[in-house]
Amino acid sequence: MQLLVNGKQIDIGASLRDHIEYELPLTVEKYFENPTDSQVTISKDGSGCRSDVSVHVGKGIVIQGHATAGDARAAFDIATAHVGKRLRRYKRRLRDHHKKYDPKVERAVARNLVLAVEPDQPEVTEPVDAPVVIAEMETTIEELTVGEAVMRMDLANMPALLFHNSVHGGLNLVYYRKDGNIGWIDPKPAL
Repeated sequence: MQLLVNGKQIDIGASLRDHIEYELPLTVEKYFENPTDSQVTISKDGSGCRSDVSVHVGKGIVIQGHATAGDARAAFDIATAHVGKRLRRYKRRLRDHHKKYDPKVERAVARNLVLAVEPDQPEVTEPVDAPVVIAEMETTIEELTVGEAVMRMDLANMPALLFHNSVHGGLNLVYYRKDGNIGWIDPKPAL
C-alpha cells in the first residue's frame, strides 16, 4: 500500500510518521489484502490537532475518517479507528459489490464544481448571487442500489451522494438529514 503522510502547519516527526506507517496498514489489511493507496493529513485545529485519513481500497471505493484530539497521535488513532469500524461494518457488502463491477458498463459523467465567494468580499451571512468557480472536475455517477449508495456515502464520509438507481435507472440522491437520519430523493418522471 502506498502511504502519503502530510502535515499542514505542523511538523510530522519521525516517531509519529513511524506510528502512522505501522498502524494504518495493520488496520486496513485486516479487512483488505491489497489496498491501493492511502493518505493521512495532520493539521492544527484550534488548540488541538486534526487527523484526516483516506484509504482507497478498490475501484471507486474510498474510506475516509477524521478526528480531532489534543495531540496528533491521539487524533490519528481515533480517525484510524473510524476507518477500521467502517471497513468492518461493510466488508462483506464491499466484497460482493466488487465482484459485480463490470468495466464494460458505460458510466455517466457529471461536472463537479466547487463554488466560493471572491476573497476580497467581506463574509456575508446571506446567499451570494454570483459565487466564483474555484475548482472544476469530472465525477462518475455510479449505478447503485439505494443500500449500496448509503454504504458508499457512509464510507467516504460525504454529506450526500448522487447515483443512478439500478432498479429503474433514474437519478437518485441520498443525504444525511439534520436529525441524523438519511434522506432519499427519488424523483418521479414528468408526465
